[in-house]
Amino acid sequence: MKYKVHRLEVKKDNFHLQLEQFLNTLNGEVISIVPNVTQYFLFYGAKTNYVLIVEKVR
Repeated sequence: MKYKVHRLEVKKDNFHLQLEQFLNTLNGEVISIVPNVTQYFLFYGAKTNYVLIVEKVR
């Protein structure tokens, strides 16, 4: 089995549309979607910079 890892940058405006469009263009099976979250302790918040999408290629 072969796998591909795609990196998709997160933009606040239309990320859900961008993710939906990207997932519909994939040929293989999506195994996992892993967000990269950065925590900010001074402001008590968090920000998602990008997501990694693991695809199993046929």
